[in-house]
Amino acid sequence: MIELKNIYKTFNQNGTHEFTALKDISLKIEENELVIIKGVSGSGKSTLLAIIASLLKPTSGEITVESKKIAKLPDLHASDFRASVIGFIFQSFNLFEHLSVKENVSVPLVPLKLKQKSIDEKVKKALLLANISHKENSTVKNLSGGEKQRTAIARALVNNPKIILCDEPTANLDQENSKAFLKVVTKLKEKGFTIVIATHDTIFDSYDQVDRIINMQNAKIV
Repeated sequence: MIELKNIYKTFNQNGTHEFTALKDISLKIEENELVIIKGVSGSGKSTLLAIIASLLKPTSGEITVESKKIAKLPDLHASDFRASVIGFIFQSFNLFEHLSVKENVSVPLVPLKLKQKSIDEKVKKALLLANISHKENSTVKNLSGGEKQRTAIARALVNNPKIILCDEPTANLDQENSKAFLKVVTKLKEKGFTIVIATHDTIFDSYDQVDRIINMQNAKIV
């Protein structure tokens, strides 16, 4: 499903100083696996997720996702790839606070120029999966942290992607909402999604749905 070979990612800081965020990363993730990427802040795990999602291009190395080589995809093609294959759940949710839950979840469908009936069906299904249907008409700014998280999950699911990438998904949640997030993830795994979660939250240490834990330190897998 996902294969990375000898991935390096280097950033130029202030035009003079180079910072290497990923060093020689080779990794395979199989279909329907739930993989946890663990590491402290700055270890490279968020950069790794962005590389898999084609939000960032590697400095060198090869990436294959769903049999498609994505390391050198032009930006437009990378956008199309994400829309069809990847659902990304951001740490800060990245929702439009002034829009309703339903409107936020609809946003990824806008470029597809679908008929309203099709949009409504896709949104309804995503809201149900994320357990946020009861808040579909609520304005996002009035939601709790857990409700915002479930809205972000629904938005990631609305295009029916095969891969769900989560960047520190419980960082802004309390214990109760973190457990609610795990229940949603369990449901997604049962439905066949491939899920990769970057985190340093210890709640995942005892989560029985996890297939593998990959530890990162100083930009490397250890």
